[in-house]
Amino acid sequence: MVNNKFKIIATIIGILGLADSVYLTILKLTSNESMCIKGVGDCWTVNSSIYSQIFGIPISAIGALAYLAFILAVLLEDRSEFFRIYSVYMMFGITLIGVLYSAYLTYLEIAIIRAVCPLCIFSALLMLTLFILTVSRLVSPQVETST
Repeated sequence: MVNNKFKIIATIIGILGLADSVYLTILKLTSNESMCIKGVGDCWTVNSSIYSQIFGIPISAIGALAYLAFILAVLLEDRSEFFRIYSVYMMFGITLIGVLYSAYLTYLEIAIIRAVCPLCIFSALLMLTLFILTVSRLVSPQVETST
């Protein structure tokens, strides 16, 4: 049985990350500089850089898919034996890759692009939070509850 507290917190954080990533994807696809937060960082420079996409796919769209996959893993955990067994490992893999890639992107922002996107940093912090929650769940003993 999934810990309801974990499920609620992880889902809320996942939805925030999904919303942030979708917002950044819309910003990238529409080239709408006015969507950037004025006076806080330099969202436009980061999102118009060559590092903001891979093979023409916005990094933010890939992030949105990662958050969506994470949310689905959380929500499907109680639905089938497969997800009950493997969803926490899926969540761990998604967040590990997300944290490592976010660290790389943050390095690029600071060292190469020399501009910081607050919405990108927000996404990185959300992914790090999900990673910490998932790791703490992996290392804590699971208590079976009868229903």
